[in-house]
Amino acid sequence: MIFITAKFRVLPEHADRFPEITAAFTAATRAEPGCLWFDWSRSLDDPNEYVLVEAFRDGEAGGAHVQSAHFKQAQQELPPYLAETPRIVNTTIDQDDWSELGEMAVPKG
Repeated sequence: MIFITAKFRVLPEHADRFPEITAAFTAATRAEPGCLWFDWSRSLDDPNEYVLVEAFRDGEAGGAHVQSAHFKQAQQELPPYLAETPRIVNTTIDQDDWSELGEMAVPKG
């Protein structure tokens, strides 16, 4: 899978509304057949920073995502709300879902 984590520093005046601002883009991306997940979180340390964790089935699905109409629309619509260019980590890994964190295993039953 293609695994991506990106950090978005949002202008303070838009930070509380950022989930609403990205809602259509998020819904459209989650509806893509190759999208495994597309999840936003707000930083505990910086209320103006959002972290996006996303995964796509493979390179083809990732390519379809960046070529989609909703991605191209987001490229135009989101930057005015941002304080800086988002930072990204993008890698391909040999798995297709989350693994359990064995070091913090919760007993079953």
